[in-house]
Amino acid sequence: MRFILLLSLTLCLFSCKAQKDLAGEKMEEVELVTKDGYSGITEYEAMEIRDTKSLNKFYSQINRTRKPGLPVPMVDFSKEIVIVVCMGEQKGEKLPLLSKINETEGELTIAVELSDQKSAENMEAAPIQYPFYLYKMPLTAKLLNFQKVGW
Repeated sequence: MRFILLLSLTLCLFSCKAQKDLAGEKMEEVELVTKDGYSGITEYEAMEIRDTKSLNKFYSQINRTRKPGLPVPMVDFSKEIVIVVCMGEQKGEKLPLLSKINETEGELTIAVELSDQKSAENMEAAPIQYPFYLYKMPLTAKLLNFQKVGW
């Protein structure tokens, strides 16, 4: 009888969703809003934007060398926040994949991993780009940390 009780408790403990490791968990709530091959930012940078003023400031930096400039996307900052991933210098087209690494009560760590969209055969002829990707996700009070994975 004790063995069955112990076995049942062990199974419940290991099947509990709260006990699962979050490493590599795809972020379903993150939505790609826009992307472009030229940001003008030469080094990797990932950031969160929580207000319209900061989003406009980012776009003024992006649009500094563009005529006409890219339009600033409409975001309801009372319900959403923006994640911007500037890739720095890239050869070929790569897509950043965002996933949760760790989530605590006050902090969310997000992995930024690269995925090749095109084969490596034509990498010599591929142009150098400085792309950026703009995502939105539901509003959270948690501090967001970004970690490069596999670069």
